[in-house]
Amino acid sequence: MAQAMRPNTAGGLFATDGKPHPLQDTLLAVTLVLGITAFVTAMFHNLHLLSSWAGLVGILTGAYGQWISETTRERFGLILGLGASAIGFFLGMAHGGLFGGLF
Repeated sequence: MAQAMRPNTAGGLFATDGKPHPLQDTLLAVTLVLGITAFVTAMFHNLHLLSSWAGLVGILTGAYGQWISETTRERFGLILGLGASAIGFFLGMAHGGLFGGLF
């Protein structure tokens, strides 16, 4: 009954494994920032270049982050960032695309 004597310090659903994951945390932060940027700028028609490029890079970093993620917390944040990046990317593409108006 040794497990009865140890407190559950890991927490609930978003528990980490107690090890540092600097690469995964960096990819999580970058994906979230790019996702928020792409989502917010997609609401403005004239910012389609920023929203489409931020969305595309956010999708790529989020996909790689999902591939190497190790904890549920990382995967949850990456899915949020991926969703926001995808919405920003698709709306940016609908408003003019990656190179719209440059050529």
